[in-house]
Amino acid sequence: MSAQYYEGVGRRKSASARVRLFPGGTGRMTINDKEAQEYLPRAGDYEVMLQPLSTIGQERTYDVSVHVMGGGITGQRDAIRLGIARALLKIDPELKATLRQGGFVTRDPRVKERKKPGLKRARKAPTYTKR
Repeated sequence: MSAQYYEGVGRRKSASARVRLFPGGTGRMTINDKEAQEYLPRAGDYEVMLQPLSTIGQERTYDVSVHVMGGGITGQRDAIRLGIARALLKIDPELKATLRQGGFVTRDPRVKERKKPGLKRARKAPTYTKR
């Protein structure tokens, strides 16, 4: 891969992804030194992850290198998607309206709620018994 790249960081739940876009590529994508299809084998994950590139019609224009850690499969996939969108904005800030319309620029703030004392989970209470 060439030396010139554009970087974007994406986060979702507890996953964090550092994405690098290399212009003039062939569409090759690696995640943690593995091929993207091998790293995310679940059906549909690869397409969801590349939505920002497909929205602007440049799936095969960039080589993508990703370092992702933390979280689960869905959190990592969405973190990569946000990272790709942010890297595209560094390349061309005029894409912001298009990417925002697709919902790729906004970070999803939802995280798991913490468990409270006296409850089974965050909100589930033990069954009440009168006697």
